[in-house]
Amino acid sequence: MRHNEPLYVISVAARLLELHPQTLRKYEREGFVAPSRTTGNLRLYSAEDLESLRQVKHLVENRGINLAGVEMALQVTRRLHRVHQQLSAFDGEADSPLKDTIDEVEDTLRLLGYSIRR
Repeated sequence: MRHNEPLYVISVAARLLELHPQTLRKYEREGFVAPSRTTGNLRLYSAEDLESLRQVKHLVENRGINLAGVEMALQVTRRLHRVHQQLSAFDGEADSPLKDTIDEVEDTLRLLGYSIRR
């Protein structure tokens, strides 16, 4: 199964995230997620979409950030994720000088509600 394969209809996604379907529609309108559509125009959410929505939920509910702030936090997350990938590509040792920097980037991503996969 691919991580971006659309699998979940809106009712299932809402239940998994413990959000109302209308909230998912609002987050789609805000551009936080772009679910796939069936030929019948049903929204289909991927595991990647659900991860993004979990982050949005974390930022709104746990950090008290408004939707404009969420957009900025998502942009920062995307940039930090790219930096993390670049640093990790150079880092191969546990005692590497990059280790502290990678740890700091990971801590910042966690603060933003981003789930780091290894």
